[in-house]
Amino acid sequence: MLGSAGLFFGIASLVFGIVVMVFPKILNYLVGIYFIVLGVILILVR
Repeated sequence: MLGSAGLFFGIASLVFGIVVMVFPKILNYLVGIYFIVLGVILILVR
């Protein structure tokens, strides 16, 4: 449905989510969780 662009953005979201969570602050955790969830959804929709 989203094609290769969806896969790319899904992987990028996972990577950025993990990187953000390495530097822990409350906002960073929230943003990290958002990116990880978004990445998983985009990969699964593919």
